[in-house]
Amino acid sequence: MNNNRRLIRQTLTIARRDFMATVFTPLFLLFLLSPLLMVGFALVGALGGSTIARGTADKDRIIAFVSSDDGAAMLAADKRLRRIFRRAEAPPALFIEPAVEDVEAQARAAFVTKQYDAAAVLYGPLDHPQIFYGSQSGRASSYLAQLAEQALRDRASGGKAALSVATKIPITRTVPSKSGHNQSAFLAVTGIFFLTLFLSGQAVGTMAEERSNKVIEILAAAVPLESVFLGKLLGMFGVAVLFVTFWGVLIMQAGSFVPGGGARLIAEIGPAVGFPTFVVLFFAYFTMAYMLLGAVFLSVGAQASTMREIQMLSLPITIVQMAMFGLASSAASQPGTALATFAEVFPLSSPFAMAAHAANQPEIWPHLLALLWQLLWVAITIVIGASAFRRGVLKSGSGRKPFFARFSRVAVRDPIDIGVS
Repeated sequence: MNNNRRLIRQTLTIARRDFMATVFTPLFLLFLLSPLLMVGFALVGALGGSTIARGTADKDRIIAFVSSDDGAAMLAADKRLRRIFRRAEAPPALFIEPAVEDVEAQARAAFVTKQYDAAAVLYGPLDHPQIFYGSQSGRASSYLAQLAEQALRDRASGGKAALSVATKIPITRTVPSKSGHNQSAFLAVTGIFFLTLFLSGQAVGTMAEERSNKVIEILAAAVPLESVFLGKLLGMFGVAVLFVTFWGVLIMQAGSFVPGGGARLIAEIGPAVGFPTFVVLFFAYFTMAYMLLGAVFLSVGAQASTMREIQMLSLPITIVQMAMFGLASSAASQPGTALATFAEVFPLSSPFAMAAHAANQPEIWPHLLALLWQLLWVAITIVIGASAFRRGVLKSGSGRKPFFARFSRVAVRDPIDIGVS
């Protein structure tokens, strides 16, 4: 067995060791189901917030202090106009109250009563109404003004019946729209960002843990440090692939229960390269993003000796990653611009921006160059992290040959084989 094959086998042995040590534990099941717990907590919070908002909305109202004839005309106009609003965007309910002699004082009093919350109040003749409204109720006041206008138009036309009858025919797009490309680009950027941020963080503690129990010294004596770093990165990536596969299958099964309206909406969202190709590219860019971020986290974990140091060092990386997410999101909404080109070339943002590029542009060849470029930076990050660990932690000199020089047919030294612990 030559030196190259020996290094590859040792790298895969370390990857298998870390993969099995992570997966075959009771805590991995909790980790696998953690998104379900997060969704559960989010639903509980959303239900609580919607209950509070609904309770507040039930007390809001818009009021018109007008005569009975004017009130009937406004109610008829309100019934027709509310059809164009979504339920969450509809104005507060309209209430008609009889006007008294001092109607202005009556309108002002509506804002101090404890029985309801007045958003806007109208009084006076419909051809020149007076409207009071609160600090956040400008739209409600505009709606009341439109109701008065519509009531007068109905009265002038001599009836309330509609003058036209429209036939509405739903159309399902066979080709995704331009906005659909942009939406799929943003979804790709967001998906890769959250997956890498959620899954790559576990790589921080692996090196620090084995550094504290001296296992890393045994591994470093057996194989080159670059192989140790790459093996651990591959092992953690295997865990990430298992996680993504598990939830990907569940999400695809849940997609069969989407109602017809939701299915038509999804049909308008699609990548420019085609869905099958996009799935392959999405996974490839997720791989590159995970490898790059995981390599950085491994390097950080290798330099830290305590959990406090890990937290202090990993926080700036997370902040930088958030900045890269913002950069890639901006590039996704502006394809073909100088900003998009910069995001696609810059190593930390390249996987996110190129996933968005696949959604916005149909060309395939830029992705081949981008994947090679990103793979190069993964290798550079691993070499730099291993060198920093060798010099700063193991206190080794610089006389050893670099990692790439060891891939020769003449072995520098005879590395020993290691087994799965």
